[in-house]
Amino acid sequence: MSNNSIETIQNSVSNLLLSDNSVNNLILSDNELNKTWLLTGITGQDGSYIADYLLEKGYYNIHGIIRRSSTFNTSNIDHIFNKLTLHYGDLTDALNINNIISKVKPNYIVNLAAMSHVKVSHDLENYTFQVNTLGVLNILSSVKSLGLEKTCKIYNASTSEMYGNSTDGSNILNEDSPMVPVSIYGIAKKAAQETCNMYRDAYNMFIVSSVLFNHESPRRGKTFVTRKISCHVANYYVNEGNVKPLQLGNLNARRDWGYAKDYVDGIYKMMIREIPDNYVLATGETHEIREYVELAFKEINIIIEWQGKGVNEVGVNKETGDILVQVNPKYFRDIDIECLIGDASKAKRLLNWEPKTSFKELVHIMVQSDILDLSK
Repeated sequence: MSNNSIETIQNSVSNLLLSDNSVNNLILSDNELNKTWLLTGITGQDGSYIADYLLEKGYYNIHGIIRRSSTFNTSNIDHIFNKLTLHYGDLTDALNINNIISKVKPNYIVNLAAMSHVKVSHDLENYTFQVNTLGVLNILSSVKSLGLEKTCKIYNASTSEMYGNSTDGSNILNEDSPMVPVSIYGIAKKAAQETCNMYRDAYNMFIVSSVLFNHESPRRGKTFVTRKISCHVANYYVNEGNVKPLQLGNLNARRDWGYAKDYVDGIYKMMIREIPDNYVLATGETHEIREYVELAFKEINIIIEWQGKGVNEVGVNKETGDILVQVNPKYFRDIDIECLIGDASKAKRLLNWEPKTSFKELVHIMVQSDILDLSK
């Protein structure tokens, strides 16, 4: 790959990633900017974008909880590391969470920590409930027991996986749609949302749960299908095709994919309202995984043509006939969700929120960013 190609990619990605049209120009008071935020999952995709967003707004008392591990996984926040106050913690440790909240005394808690890989949740059933359900309860009960229930606003991230197979795409899912989760992850998240609803109603606490439909970015973990695809395409491009075919599961699955940076704007707007409520954040569009694959390879000027059916389906380079994508049954879920599509009209009406990044733009951002990373 030529230096000119790399420079073009760098300029393109820099312009895309540095622009943030979602941040409004509201002037905040010194009293507001002095308030303290506590973010769980701060090293993840959403947590790191929330931290960026708050710093750009002018907040400076931003705390984050990170888990202790043998590797220091802070790549998503390395660029703002010195502007944050970090605490070692784990949502499954009630005493630890209570101690952190007691020390920080946050005005806002944004809970984004979770065991969030749907397929893996079936291998780690107990742990998934410990983190995704009891971890949320540990936060809520700590705030209440410390007497902060009137001064601390709490946000908990829910998931579209809670809906299960309640739509084939003909009806769009909103805050009142039936939830029939079909994964341990979805069940645990639904239990957490119901717990949040109960605490809000019983103790008059400011607690928001929002269903975030699939939202992606270059900071998404590489085991998630969108990032898996973008990384593979980037690897194919940089190594001039000397890679094995991409292995995927259900190509027919349809999802409502948005850009994570758009969604953190919605989260913030929920938190600064006077009245807590639950919301859906979504694009209102649905796309198959195979469409994501097609657009991703198109970024490197390869047209994918599909051949075969079921487990024998392959994606080939239309020009050369080379097999670039294969279906591998090991990536099938125990029970898959065929379609998820959300209705964010409530968020648009009450929060003045709507997504600003198209599906095509999202794929472009992710593939070009991964090409840039591999080209360094």
